[in-house]
Amino acid sequence: MIMSRLLLLLVSLAAVGHAAEAGAHGHGKMPAANPAQAELGAGAAFDAAGILWVVHKVSGHVAVSRSPDRGATWQNPVLVTAAPETTDTGGDARPKLALGPGGEVYVTWTRPLAKPYTGEIRFARSVDGGRTFSPPQVVHHDRQEITHRFEALAINSRGQVFVAWVDKRDLVAAATAGQPAYRGAAVYFAVSDDRGATFRGDFKAADHACECCRIALTPAPDGTVTALWRHVFAPNVRDHATATLRPDGSASPVLRATSDDWRIDVCPHHGPGLARDGHDRLHAVWFSAAPQRTGVYYGRLSDSGVEAVQRFGGPTAEHAEVAATGAAVAIAWKEFDGEKTRLRGRISGDGGARWREIELASTEGASDHPRILTFGNQCYVLWNTREHPLRVLALP
Repeated sequence: MIMSRLLLLLVSLAAVGHAAEAGAHGHGKMPAANPAQAELGAGAAFDAAGILWVVHKVSGHVAVSRSPDRGATWQNPVLVTAAPETTDTGGDARPKLALGPGGEVYVTWTRPLAKPYTGEIRFARSVDGGRTFSPPQVVHHDRQEITHRFEALAINSRGQVFVAWVDKRDLVAAATAGQPAYRGAAVYFAVSDDRGATFRGDFKAADHACECCRIALTPAPDGTVTALWRHVFAPNVRDHATATLRPDGSASPVLRATSDDWRIDVCPHHGPGLARDGHDRLHAVWFSAAPQRTGVYYGRLSDSGVEAVQRFGGPTAEHAEVAATGAAVAIAWKEFDGEKTRLRGRISGDGGARWREIELASTEGASDHPRILTFGNQCYVLWNTREHPLRVLALP
């Protein structure tokens, strides 16, 4: 209980600091930029042949690297941006990568604009096996200098490209019209039917999303995509919500996913993770600092919310991610012990009923948040650190 209260106090103090930095811009937004961590942000995926693809920063450029041997060696990176380009340094921000069924390589990232806490979602693609990339384009049609940030990228079962993001156009419109204060931001998305050449949108999935937390997307067998994000339930409860995004641009009604009742007036910079296993079950991980539920949690997600909720990790556990393949589910997260950041994992072979916990690695330097990957029936963790760049660890 003492540690839980201490963690809540630390989170609240950090949030107050972020709010002070935000000043007249409203709720706490982006923490102070951390150049070391920003350059370590990475996204990754295995292709059907077992080649590992990673998008990361190389001398300021967005670049893609690939490894034929599970990260033991890497080929020279291919630059996605012809010139160095600033990318978002928010706590949950990083470049994203997804692979299409025809060998396409898709990349997204957020580029900050001149005003604080604003940005635009950038997209580039390769249709020649990763040898060259198209000039970057902006996914959304709205070009206001406002928040379009924390994008998520997914490819559905038909090969259509989905990009979702956090968007503040409705907050701006409400303020301009003199309407009551708009809670948080909105979730918008766009869809491409032509391998990323063009996008349809902008489609709104939900109002009142948290301003600075990542969105989790996972495709469903029927061509839809399930989204999970931190939501701002009235008046200031920052739990999670879920909705189904459809290829035609419509979305299902928003459903509440977690009920931790975390009441706070700033953004935690800590979004959820979501994975679908081989039996079409959804597995979620998330962070909470509610007095009665503090820490990092796992649960199976259904229309009625999360079930079989379990806490894992210690009092400093953060930024968990989850992946699933067949009946196997894997979770990875970071913990700071006062001297080192430790990478830890949790593995289940029976759909999340039973777990075993392992410690995977540690570092004394800067590190990105872990990415869990699957190939066949094996799970891997990509952990990009200053000491060991693009390190790949197999979960035993």
